[in-house]
Amino acid sequence: MTSISIIGSGNMASAIGALAVKGGNTVEVIGRDQSKAAELASTLGNGATAGTWGAAPTGDIVILAVLFDSAVPIVSQYGDALAGKIIVDITNPFNATATGLAVPEDTSVAQMVAKAAPASAHVIKAFNTLFRDVLAAGGPLDVFMAGDDTQAKASVSAFITSLGLRPQDTGDLSMAHWLEGAGLLSVGLANNGVGSLNFSLGVNLG
Repeated sequence: MTSISIIGSGNMASAIGALAVKGGNTVEVIGRDQSKAAELASTLGNGATAGTWGAAPTGDIVILAVLFDSAVPIVSQYGDALAGKIIVDITNPFNATATGLAVPEDTSVAQMVAKAAPASAHVIKAFNTLFRDVLAAGGPLDVFMAGDDTQAKASVSAFITSLGLRPQDTGDLSMAHWLEGAGLLSVGLANNGVGSLNFSLGVNLG
């Protein structure tokens, strides 16, 4: 299927990694804490491996499963090691009280990542509107995505489909700002209208 590298070894890395190996994808886990990355790779099984921090990721798709304020510094640190890769930014730039976004109104973390990445890399925003436990449970969920490169979006769409999820293309990378806003909307719903994290935003064609 697809070879992916996940930078990060936390809850979202675990949820995406588990669905990825179940879907027949090759998974590499990369983390600053090598032992934690190795532990997650071992837990995932199915041939999942632990990569070396700072070395070129082996996956064609590189998933940034990190805190939003680490995304740009990490991409900058990796530099040309990310050349030609598809970089999937799953972060949500919430302020300290999760009542607003911690990025300017005319951009997004994904767009900032794209500026920091090599010119030959393609950045896709995806997965940020899904809560970890809902994602980990799998099954038919919509994954909203945005990006400028058609082929990169096709590759990420195929990967999302392999997870048993439904890719929903929202347009070019400028839409990432609104997807990050949708992530904030989800938190507002969880804290108020819905009252739990046991839901996801989706498309109803009925």
